Amino acid sequence: MARSRALDYDDKRLAILKRSAQLFAGQGYERSSMAQLAASCGVSKALLYHYYDSKDALLFDVIYAHLQDLLEAVEGADDPALEPVARLRRLIGALLDAYRDANDEHAVQIAALKALPPDRQEVLKDLERRLVRTFSAAIAGINPALGGDSPLLKPVTMSLFGMLNWHYMWFRPAGPISREDYADLATRLIVEGARSLK
Repeated sequence: MARSRALDYDDKRLAILKRSAQLFAGQGYERSSMAQLAASCGVSKALLYHYYDSKDALLFDVIYAHLQDLLEAVEGADDPALEPVARLRRLIGALLDAYRDANDEHAVQIAALKALPPDRQEVLKDLERRLVRTFSAAIAGINPALGGDSPLLKPVTMSLFGMLNWHYMWFRPAGPISREDYADLATRLIVEGARSLK
């Protein structure tokens, strides 16, 4: 007879993902062992293996859950009927808000995704590409010269992600600029830059 799941299975799994992200971000994926992960999560190694049969499986789920959260926030906020600048600002605000309290997961995505086997990487890269496509569509609406097969659309879109993806390195909630202020600033920089392109 198959072992039944505990009622708090999902809560425990999410707690394991959160604590594992902290350990991976703090000391690096390669230097983190299953024994250290179990200790960090406050569970036995045997219980950790009940949830995850390998460190790779745990890493995959940390990044997958993070990207799913980002996609849910961004795709839920997207409204192609909005004026292009308002649409982009809404997307940027949604992404920055989704990054709140996810610095560890985001750092792990950036630093450790490449440690996974190629087939597992591809699943995660597909999620990343969905995010990029949503933002590219909004940016293309700002300047018709960026639409179609323009070679500039990808560099502009990835420049925006460069600004947003690394903000966790310097942004502080009690700092001189709020998350909303930064969303306004990033929107303005991309919009003014995109409008200047021919």
